[in-house]
This record gives sequence, structure tokens and C-alpha cells, in this order.
Amino acid sequence: MINLILFGPPGSGKGTQAARLVEKYELLHISTGDLFRYHMKNDTLLGQKAKQYTEKGELVPDSITIGMLRDKVEENPDVNGYIFDGFPRTVNQAEALDKLLGSKGTSISALTELRVSDEEITTRLLLRGKDSGRADDQDVEIIKNRIKVYKEDTIPVALHYAQIDKAFIVDGIGSIDEVFDRLCQRIESVKATIE
Repeated sequence: MINLILFGPPGSGKGTQAARLVEKYELLHISTGDLFRYHMKNDTLLGQKAKQYTEKGELVPDSITIGMLRDKVEENPDVNGYIFDGFPRTVNQAEALDKLLGSKGTSISALTELRVSDEEITTRLLLRGKDSGRADDQDVEIIKNRIKVYKEDTIPVALHYAQIDKAFIVDGIGSIDEVFDRLCQRIESVKATIE
């Protein structure tokens, strides 16, 4: 079983690459955004609790997010592994994820960060904003703040996994195929050490 955390700032290509990795390695893609939307749309108990926070513009507490993750993992016990997208964002979340996976007899295999310069991210998001119409992708100041928040949140999480030699950086510049090939090379080297 291989369990990956795919990290990358907004505009790094993380979503595109996650979809390709899911297909190649037959992993279950777990996105916290998707989980929130599912639980709120279906008015589950966890969704109702999450909605109380999101309606006020507050962050959903870790206990609720972890509850949603636990449900998803327990609903899919026979997968080849997981790819976590958008989670964990804090060291507390990373420790909770480690504990959850440990209770299932597995662990994170690697945190892989798509590294892209701030300038490239800004260019990509502005282009995406023109195509998608997303307001947050059309304002340079909002983009700069999103990059800042990403760095502040993720550096401690990456260090958490670096301390146990499970954090890797992959160059996120190049064509979709080039970046995918780099990710696969890294994943294959990780797989070789755990098989």
C-alpha cells in the first residue's frame, strides 16, 4: 500500500497531477474540499457541524475534518493506497492523519511537493482566472496572500515528514507529462523502499 500527500501551492498543477497519479497507481483520491462538499450536500452529522463554521467564514476544526477522513478511509478498506490532496495543512492535522493510518496498520509513504516559483504561480493563476472567471485567480494581491498562507502552513508539515525522511520536492515546471514523469520516478523510488 502506498499513501501519498501531494503538496503544491495554488496553480502548481497539483489537481491535474493527482488525477493522473490516481489512475496510474489505482489510488483513492481524498480531497478535503470534496469531503466538505459531500458531507454538507448530504446533510450528514459531520456536514452539519462543518456548516456551522463555514457559514461564519471560520475554519472547520480538525476533529470534524479528521472524522470525515476516517469515514472515507473506513468506507474504502481494500484500496491500493490513498493520495491526500489539501490535507494535512498543519502539523496537528499531520499527526492526526499519522494516528488514523497507524490504526489501520499503514502510514504515509511520502509527502511530495510540487515546487513552482512564486512568479510562475502568479502567471498561471492569472491565466486560469481569465479562462475560469474565478475572482481569486484574477487579483495579484489575493494570489500573493494565498502563496504566503500556503508557505506558512505547509513548511511545518513538510518538516514533520522530512524528519522521518518522507518529504520530497519535485520540480513543477515543465509540461504536464514532464512533471508527471518526475512524480512517477519519485513514487517508484518510494515504492521500492516499502515493498
